[in-house]
Amino acid sequence: MKLFLFPILGVVMLLLISSAEKPTKSDIYVYNYENVLGTSFTLKVAAETKEDAGNAEQIALKEIDRLADILSTYDPQSEFSLWQNTLNTDVPISPELFEVLSLFELWESKTDGALNAAAAIATALWKKAAGKNVLPDPEEISVAVSAMERAHWELNDEKQTARHLSTDPLVLNSFVKSYIINKASDEVMNAPGITSSILNIGGDIVAAGEILETIRVADPKADAENDVPVSILQVSERAVATSGNYRRGFRIGDEWFSHILDARTATPAQEIISATVVADRATDAGALATAFNILSPEESEALARQITDVEYLIITRSGQRISSGGWEKLEVKPNEKDTNSIIRKEVESNEAAADFEVDIEFELTRFQGRSLRPYVAVWVENENMEPVRTLALWFNNYRWLPDLRKWYSKHYEMTQQYDFMGSITSATRSAGKYTIKWDGLDHQGKHHKSGKFTVYIEVSREHGTYQLIKSEIDLNRKPQRIDLPAGVEIASAAIDYHKVANK
Repeated sequence: MKLFLFPILGVVMLLLISSAEKPTKSDIYVYNYENVLGTSFTLKVAAETKEDAGNAEQIALKEIDRLADILSTYDPQSEFSLWQNTLNTDVPISPELFEVLSLFELWESKTDGALNAAAAIATALWKKAAGKNVLPDPEEISVAVSAMERAHWELNDEKQTARHLSTDPLVLNSFVKSYIINKASDEVMNAPGITSSILNIGGDIVAAGEILETIRVADPKADAENDVPVSILQVSERAVATSGNYRRGFRIGDEWFSHILDARTATPAQEIISATVVADRATDAGALATAFNILSPEESEALARQITDVEYLIITRSGQRISSGGWEKLEVKPNEKDTNSIIRKEVESNEAAADFEVDIEFELTRFQGRSLRPYVAVWVENENMEPVRTLALWFNNYRWLPDLRKWYSKHYEMTQQYDFMGSITSATRSAGKYTIKWDGLDHQGKHHKSGKFTVYIEVSREHGTYQLIKSEIDLNRKPQRIDLPAGVEIASAAIDYHKVANK
């Protein structure tokens, strides 16, 4: 094993710094968590020492916790929840809650009412309708619109108080996650020994310092972790947010409705399926990404012009791409050695080869509160137990990579052509739930149209438990679904072999 250690150290360190194009004297440290604000969290820092990086990690988590205690809609003991229980009383509130309520007033005005914290009224209506599997009654929608239009609070700038004016439910979504990321990023960059940082909470990202971060924009119509992105960006000192309808929503009959609701009409946003925004401030990026799902493209363009240095990519229900004038300047071509480039080139040259694919679905075990994400490897071997392709490799520290002992024994050399550590911006994901796709390509881009293969999922936790599950899959062009056994690290898993949609 020691003989293998030196080549893998070089490979892994290359992966860790793959998105840092500007030179730095600092080393890169990566921390991945599950169940932070109900989603995934990645912190990447350039730090002078390991101790500085560990300190920044704790500072980031502490700031996220502090702000969640103030702003959470779901915690009944948060400051916001306790304030919601008051009525017609001037309540002194924290600077952070006052700022967020002020921002909601600002964005409600900028969007002519499309963004509104009282959209929770419409959300409750659509949840109820989905439970009954019927569309909301038009009269109920009209009542909801009237309720959302009234004033729900009154702020006193001088006294820093907020008076709650209604008993309607309020939800601080839209851009609060972005607000928290921005505050946490500021705290990290003020920590000793930190020169750059990337914070990613559920697909919303803040890049600070010298790092020029490579960010993949998830395709709303292809939601696997390793799917071909719709765009690849490089950003520095910017915030990126994506909002879309492809991970959360309401199903009524055969139709899917977005969870993003237009507060002006109490109806789901249907024509836009994804919007990604790059801005100087995270709250601008988050608010605009949500608003662009609701507004018409013309309205979105007009709104973007009101804010300096905003770029965006909007994808419509029909698949049309609408981007700002400066979007292409942020884009970069795929790395020729990147696995997504291989997929794209093969599909373009041989459409017929891609009419079937394999989805590997798994859910990591959720523990009480947040937890470090374990190391994960997902790969495929042929009938001769020879490596075909590594589909996913998630890790933080090269020291523990050999703990993925099954994968490490055969596959470490194949990682030289893959970038598994780049950032992804997407609609907010549920904590711990992932899908990895295999399109039948091997690591050289050759397509395996038929035959029997074995899919492996290996999970190892630092100083903790270990699990390896596998299943044979026959690429025989006959759809099949295989449920895999759960365990201590994998709560559920399945392999789904199916015909590609819209082929």
